Amino acid sequence: MEALWADIWQPAFWVAAGQIIGVNIILSGDNAVVIALACRMLPPRQRLWGMILGAGVAVLLRVVFTLVVAQAMEYPYLKLAGGLLLLWVAVKLVVPEDSEDGGVEAADNLWRAVRIVAIADIVMSLDNVIAIAASAETAAARVDLAHAAAIKTTLIIFGLATSVPLIVAGSAVLMMLLERFPILVWAGAGLLGWVAGDIMAKDVVVAGWIGTDLAHRSEIWAAVAGAIFVLATGYVMRRMRHKGAMIADPGGPGAKK
Repeated sequence: MEALWADIWQPAFWVAAGQIIGVNIILSGDNAVVIALACRMLPPRQRLWGMILGAGVAVLLRVVFTLVVAQAMEYPYLKLAGGLLLLWVAVKLVVPEDSEDGGVEAADNLWRAVRIVAIADIVMSLDNVIAIAASAETAAARVDLAHAAAIKTTLIIFGLATSVPLIVAGSAVLMMLLERFPILVWAGAGLLGWVAGDIMAKDVVVAGWIGTDLAHRSEIWAAVAGAIFVLATGYVMRRMRHKGAMIADPGGPGAKK
């Protein structure tokens, strides 16, 4: 413990921590999009808590994935299942649920937003943990090779935890943009669909089906297909919901005079 404490005060440790924070911020762009989309429907007084809890869950899950289950991402069908789950999350974000009184209980809304962020981050962290773990391992070896394992764990936890305020700030900026330009909601959902398609194309099963080279070349097309699927499905579902509302309330605001 004393050796670890001494290593923490070395300049090399703080340089390494800064690298981990930078890598996580770069990789957390899609997390900020999810948090902003999930929290945009919350009451204004709950949005800050939604962003903080969402970012906290995202970072906590990334720590767990990086420290414990980084190797699990190579299991067959895992990325296919995760990609399908992320497609569902993206569609749910662009077609939010309605309720009879215009909204459900505030607490229910808040925890629903946090659940959406958690589900999406589990999927998106599958690829991100590799870059974070590799950066931490390389940096830990430079700080103190004899205690590299302990330093690596400390760097990962410290670097990811201190990036929470930056993720929250990014989510807040995106949420303001979503309120000012609602069309960006579709762009955010399309981005998540893109990520989902890209994740699914990288599953080892796909490489076994069509070959490694073809699977690699098809990643861009799978990403495009994922984005198109989310946007098309969201558009159709919103149209169907609008038509259903018109039938249920012919004299509503959207009815023709």
